[in-house]
Amino acid sequence: MIDLARTPETYPHAVRAARPSRIINAGRTAMARNRERYEIPGRGAIMISVREGDQLALRNCEGMQSVELIGLTPSGAPRPEIFEPLAHGAPKGLIDLLSDPFDDSLTRFAKTLRKRDIKLETCLAHRLFGNASPPGDTVELTIQLDGFVIIATPAPLMRIDAHNTATPITALIKRAHHSDTYSFALPDPLADPVVDLRVHSATAEAYEIKAGDYIQILDVDGRQCTDFQCFDARKLDRGIQNPLDVTTTRTLMGHAYPMPGLHGKYYDQDMDPLVEVIQDTCGRHDAFAMACAAKYYDDIGYPGHVNCTDNFNAALAKHGVDPRAGWMAINFFFNTGIDDHGVMYADQPWSRPGDYVLLRAMTDLVCVSSACPDDTSAANAWKPTDIHIRSYDGAEKFSHAVAWRPTAEAEAKMTKETAFHPRTSELTRNFVEYKGFWLAHEYTGHGMIEEYYACREKAVVIDLSALRKFEITGPDSEALMQYCLTRNVKKLGIGQVVYSAMCYPHGGMIDDGTLLRLGQDNFRWICGDDYSGVWLREQAEKLGLHVLIRSSTDQMHNIGVQGPKSRDILREVIWTPPHQPSIDEVDWFKFTIGRIGDAKGAPVVVSRTGYTGELGYEVWCHPKDAITVFDAIWEAGKPYGLTPMGLGALDMVRIEAGLIFADYEFSDQTDPFEAGIGFTVPLKSKEDDFIGRDALIRRKEHPSHKLVGIEIDGNVTVGHGDCVHIGRAQIGVITSAVRSPILGKNIALARVDIAHADIGTEVEIGKLDGHMVRLPAIITAFPHYDPKKEKPRS
Repeated sequence: MIDLARTPETYPHAVRAARPSRIINAGRTAMARNRERYEIPGRGAIMISVREGDQLALRNCEGMQSVELIGLTPSGAPRPEIFEPLAHGAPKGLIDLLSDPFDDSLTRFAKTLRKRDIKLETCLAHRLFGNASPPGDTVELTIQLDGFVIIATPAPLMRIDAHNTATPITALIKRAHHSDTYSFALPDPLADPVVDLRVHSATAEAYEIKAGDYIQILDVDGRQCTDFQCFDARKLDRGIQNPLDVTTTRTLMGHAYPMPGLHGKYYDQDMDPLVEVIQDTCGRHDAFAMACAAKYYDDIGYPGHVNCTDNFNAALAKHGVDPRAGWMAINFFFNTGIDDHGVMYADQPWSRPGDYVLLRAMTDLVCVSSACPDDTSAANAWKPTDIHIRSYDGAEKFSHAVAWRPTAEAEAKMTKETAFHPRTSELTRNFVEYKGFWLAHEYTGHGMIEEYYACREKAVVIDLSALRKFEITGPDSEALMQYCLTRNVKKLGIGQVVYSAMCYPHGGMIDDGTLLRLGQDNFRWICGDDYSGVWLREQAEKLGLHVLIRSSTDQMHNIGVQGPKSRDILREVIWTPPHQPSIDEVDWFKFTIGRIGDAKGAPVVVSRTGYTGELGYEVWCHPKDAITVFDAIWEAGKPYGLTPMGLGALDMVRIEAGLIFADYEFSDQTDPFEAGIGFTVPLKSKEDDFIGRDALIRRKEHPSHKLVGIEIDGNVTVGHGDCVHIGRAQIGVITSAVRSPILGKNIALARVDIAHADIGTEVEIGKLDGHMVRLPAIITAFPHYDPKKEKPRS
């Protein structure tokens, strides 16, 4: 018997109090319900409803960004006294922004002001921050009166040869009068709602939608499932009860669940489309299982539990729909999947407060939505909450988009079109989402193979605007980049470019990219991931360096002009002043600053870099000049056979050239040596310390894996993730593969165990389970194409 009077130390394993699970949440789900967070991009504006006593904190995320604050009454009249006493003047910055907007959000904002009859000319703006504001600078204010607040981030257009970028501001609001302690505040409607319907927890609601109208299904508090079903109203009038069918949909779309883009429709059993997915901020849903039914709860020991099927039956009865024992449905936000053993699993939803799916009705619909009542599993994070439905008139225009978050804590950003999209969209409808941008995958009338050969034999133009760009400035900019990159930045001269890796302390790669030196203390880091900028800011703050790291991705778009004829084309287009190199004088991994046509043309930066293994250049410009730049290059390229090139063909040429790609050849679990770019780590010649140096020394001395080339004997398709074997043992994995048109071989890049990495080693590529089907192959050197890189150097 345990003596409970004794101290716990006497029986350390017998008496122990229960302790809660330690769970770390990210984003809005980690915030208190009376707190709201907004991110206002540089050269942007938002309007927020506020009440007396609310606390407003504004944070200058990247530094040097000014803010204009405008107070308004509930009716929209000027009310500068809504804030604590602050200096104020005319909102000239916001007026200038709205006079010539470059994005749809500013156009919509201007429309909102007109609808509310808000005249900025009569308002007074409080000015905060400015050119001397450091990163992280914060201002805290108390709202004195009820009304609205406009937060604007005016800035001049960024010069292509400068660093005057516009950067985001974060606004945090602590509500003083948060009467609803249960729900988060819903995001503002996307337009004026036609239907505005709350589906309360453990209920379902039916509603009608006209053809062409939009349906927005919102998760109010996050991590709540909602079954959705719909019927063609015309068929229903004729007694045909054909609901949305997930099996038909998956078969026609070839996807687990449709997402915005080419594969974005849901169908009924007649293969007639019912809805199209326009926007999705979550990206993880269920299209495998039925809506929860009485039998499900009966079988797990909860007889009589409220369920979505019975709720559907009750809601649809008024529309003449017969009841069912179980409803097939799309369960938005429900996180399910099929594992490697064929077993279906479910876990907490990925959705956060305010996440939504926006659908468009392809015909007149009768719809039904539930707020799932399951409190017996993790399906609703153990706490069923509400779902909200809004619909919008079909005359509204919403672009296809999914949410992109550079970090788990970041606010969602919807997919954008690049500044070259008006031209590329005239040539194809085949676009894919890539890290927050729509990029062409393949061009109509050309196709991947033709685009490929044009790159190898003539010239191509490629939209590469999704590359991330960061302006690194200040007296300690060289010190920061020397510490954060593996390359020796001190050896980089003005006008030069260097390719480098960026690593964690354990040697795993964060990113790869190119660094341009525009001045003694002025750099531009061009890479693949927004997290590069986050990492650089964290290191600068940790070291106390005097340096600014500001994103310029949205203010600098670029196209690649690649191929043997690329120099001939750009020679006719690019004008450079006497103190800058001409196109013929720009050597490999150098750049020049010039203009399109003549001294008065659109300004551009042209770097002799690329991702194709051919002679090539990248042309960088401000988005406002993108059409001018594209048209000039396109017209000049016609005599040379210039062809547009999509990501599909780009992947083919980069694999042949042995150029690596994030999450394929490298990740945070691979170092630069394992990723095949050991040349970016000059451990002997770079004497200064840099992040990951000790780990990389150890990894180089004791390697475990190596990136190698592989030639496959035959034309059977090989893909990323296929296993590489010697006998029964797996010794590696395919990272990228392609059937090379110009080499006439099936080739691949693979990461293999160092014990079997010698050139000439015979291996087998496993298909099916890795053992039932094998493809003979041999390890080779890479790049497979132009191994001495004579073409880009030419």
